Amino acid sequence: MRRIRYHAYGGPEVLTMEETEIPSPGPGQVRIRAEAIGANFVDVKFRQGPETGGIYRRDLPAVLTGDVVGTVDAVGPGVDPGLTGRRVAALAEDAFADHVLAGTEWLVPVPEGIDDATASVLPMGAPVAQGALRAARLSPGETVLVHAAAGGIGHLAVQLAKISGAGTVIATAGSPGKLDFTRTLGADAAVDYSAEDWPERVREVAPGGVDVVLDSVGGRVLAHSLDLLAPLGRAVVYGAAGGEATDIPLTSLFAMKSVAGFSLLAWRATAPKQAREDMDEVARHAVEGRLRAALHTRLPLAEAAEAHRIMESRSQLGRILLIP
Repeated sequence: MRRIRYHAYGGPEVLTMEETEIPSPGPGQVRIRAEAIGANFVDVKFRQGPETGGIYRRDLPAVLTGDVVGTVDAVGPGVDPGLTGRRVAALAEDAFADHVLAGTEWLVPVPEGIDDATASVLPMGAPVAQGALRAARLSPGETVLVHAAAGGIGHLAVQLAKISGAGTVIATAGSPGKLDFTRTLGADAAVDYSAEDWPERVREVAPGGVDVVLDSVGGRVLAHSLDLLAPLGRAVVYGAAGGEATDIPLTSLFAMKSVAGFSLLAWRATAPKQAREDMDEVARHAVEGRLRAALHTRLPLAEAAEAHRIMESRSQLGRILLIP
């Protein structure tokens, strides 16, 4: 079978196609014949390597993570053989391949009628957005500021914030096209956070401050966001796409503000029952038409480098899918 790996850090051109044997599932695993693979921005940071700075590290040779949608064609010891032939989705570590191994614990059955793009967000993207909102303790009617709102997770967070009863959702993105895109998802206001005065534009929408910030960027964006929080406001950080680890001054929190971090892996380890229920809940939203994943483009698996070029250019609107 084919798979994508890289043996050196660098630009998208370091991604190479290799031939290898089809893997056999181990205990508690299934093998998925991949039909679509959702690419994730975090792998751009890993591929660029530690020399570029930031917090991302992955040893060489390295694989690419991804959200795999496909059909179970083999099961490992101790796994229900009835899963064979089922259409499923899973977050996988070695995902850019014709066949992928995944554990059954967090496997997602894909409901009928769900498109590939939306199916690809059920294992990771939508549960991260839902979990971040849960960590923020969002109450109906509150104002939510979503950064990178046109991205793979951000565009889901906009929708889930509205589903959860947010009164006003303010989306930030880095281009006019992205801002228009966030409005189609239900954002009440959209702000270009590449402009120096973006915090003032947010204050025009929410003069008293925002109640919740969802941030996957970090750096200066997070620092400004803390200033934008209303008293008792909560910021939840679930990524650092800017590559910067941010020091948070304690004095910025004395005005009854708080900052929490969210990690899907930590959430699963800490509250597995709730994490599983979150996955079921976002799947119901998708089935009932309230949640959809936008599709930016579909590319052949052999064009994984092009997928990374698109993500690196920050031009994507929603998901990029690789098709084996």
